[in-house]
Parts: sequence; C-alpha cells; structure tokens
Amino acid sequence: MLTRRIVIAAATVLVTLSVPVTSYAEGDPKGDGGIECGLYDCEVEVDVPGQGGGQAGGSGSTGGTGGSGSSDGRDPTDKTVCVYKLADPQPPAGSLDWEGHEPGDGAVYEQTCGWGGVDGDTIVRMVWLAEPPAQETVDPAVLAQRAVDSMTLLGPDIASPRAAGKYTVGVPMWMWVNQSATTFGPNTASASAGGITVTATAKVSKIVWKMGDGASVTCNGPGTPYQASEGMAQSPTCGHVYSKASAGAKNGKFPVTATSTWTIDWQGGGQAGQLTEIRQTNGQVAIGELQVVR
Repeated sequence: MLTRRIVIAAATVLVTLSVPVTSYAEGDPKGDGGIECGLYDCEVEVDVPGQGGGQAGGSGSTGGTGGSGSSDGRDPTDKTVCVYKLADPQPPAGSLDWEGHEPGDGAVYEQTCGWGGVDGDTIVRMVWLAEPPAQETVDPAVLAQRAVDSMTLLGPDIASPRAAGKYTVGVPMWMWVNQSATTFGPNTASASAGGITVTATAKVSKIVWKMGDGASVTCNGPGTPYQASEGMAQSPTCGHVYSKASAGAKNGKFPVTATSTWTIDWQGGGQAGQLTEIRQTNGQVAIGELQVVR
C-alpha cells in the first residue's frame, strides 16, 4: 500500500484537525487517509490500496529554524524583525508543530516576522526550536524614521508673496505661509515593532527664503499676515525689500524658493532623539518700478 504525504501551508487553519479523506485508484476504487493540521501547516496522508511500497514524498514543515527563507518570493534582506513568544500551553504530543520531536525536547514558539516597514506585511507561524531564541532587538531610532516616513511632510504653503500679485521696488514685502499639519506642523505619528512603540512629533523650525535677486531671508516662524492698517511698515517677523525690478528676469519675474526645516522630536523604547527633514516650495514674484505721478 502506497502512503503519500502532502504538506500544505494553510495560514487560516487555527486548530488541529483529523478529517477522513476518500481517494480513488485504478484496480481498487476506494482508499482512505486523513488530514492533520498545525497552526500554519497541514499534512495530508492518503492510503492507496493495491499498491506496495510505503514510499513517502513531499516536503516537511515550513518551520524549524526560526529564520526566514525566500520560498515566498521575498528578498530575505527585507526582513525587519522577528519576535518569539513561547506557546502556552505547548502543543500536545504528536502535533505537527513539534516537527517530529517530543514534548520536552526543545519547545514550540509563536514567531512573528514583519517586512516592509510600518505598513508592511506580517507573518505569524508556529516553529519548534531546540533552544530559547535570542530575541532580535529593535532600534528605536529606526522606528522613529518609520514614523516620520508615514507622515506627509510638505514644503511651505506660501500665502505671500502671491504668484499673481504685483509688488513694487522699495516697498516692504511681507512674507508668510499658511499653517497645517502637513505644511508647518505639528504632525505626530507612531511606529511599533518587537513590543516597542516610538512616537515622533514634527514641526517646522525655520523657513529660508531665496528671493531671486540674490537675497536670502531666514524666518523662524510662519511670518505675519499683512494688514492694510500697517501701511508702508516692514514685517516684524518675515519680510524683504526689493531694490530692483524683475523686468530683466526670466518671464519678467523673480524665482522665489521657500525651504522649510522640519525638526522632529521622538521618544520611545527608553530612548529619545531628534531628526531633521527638509522640504521646498518654488514660486515667482513680479516686482515693478515705483511710478511717480506729476
């Protein structure tokens, strides 16, 4: 009688099953067998009457080493972290989770591995290990960067100078930006792995304006919106005065670049630190000559 074993990965099977199987073979229409499933593996055994042998084929369980392979198409270098939890209670003797070993010979663990960052894939499976695993450590700074990467940090949302506006040589220009979580902050996000959670908060600490006429202005804030009541006064926080017209510039306008520095403070996993991100927004401004009416 030929006994055939087939191992099937079954990520949705959560209990041990014993199910009769019916098989048909030439010369004897009936056979029998069974299915035995661990948490993530099923072994199908089919007895085919009328055939000798006893040869067994197929592959063994997918677990056992605690490491990751590339049989699922993944690049092994993409594995970020694996953590282990002792199965409690341990599986009964004869369970496929023991991978041929007996209770007391090593132990069965729940292994959780993640790939592809904070929003990546996670695989959970049962594995047998001869010795308690060395838990992989998670660098809180790496989690902090993942948290930042999950934020949508953009360049300044320029309110003034307006691209369609008309400004004049010698007249103070007030510069300011619109404030939102993605363009100025604060912007907060968290990332977790291996039982550690890191929370990061990002906010723009300064904006450097390149005015297109060779001048550079650094503003340590969003700037102050202009009010008509201010007349010809200069901005108290962020401004510039053009000394020449933009008629000779490309398209008759000066190119303006606003570059924001995002300062990110993070903490978690018993550590704290700071990261920096740079974002930029481009614009343009038309500067005309002062017209004197006689």
